[in-house]
Amino acid sequence: MNIIITPKALDWFKKEMDLQAGDAIRFFARYGGCSTIQKGFSLGMAKEDPIEPVAQTTVDGITFFVEDQDRWYFDDHNLTVDVNEKTNEPMFIIQ
Repeated sequence: MNIIITPKALDWFKKEMDLQAGDAIRFFARYGGCSTIQKGFSLGMAKEDPIEPVAQTTVDGITFFVEDQDRWYFDDHNLTVDVNEKTNEPMFIIQ
């Protein structure tokens, strides 16, 4: 499983979540919402440090990761994070 953060997404995270080098964002499964891979669940995100990451990438000093306990949600798919230009919100593409 790979995590890909587009340049637009990186800029969004820096601006909207006030991130700096050394910070980290966790992507996790949350109950409810819509998903293309797990019915009844959606993807959440939070600013926190990794404990047991199963996948991670660091871009411009900021770490983006998924913990081992959320591995099931991704089902060995890759996660690309981009920005929806119409809503100016993160867009998650799981393939």
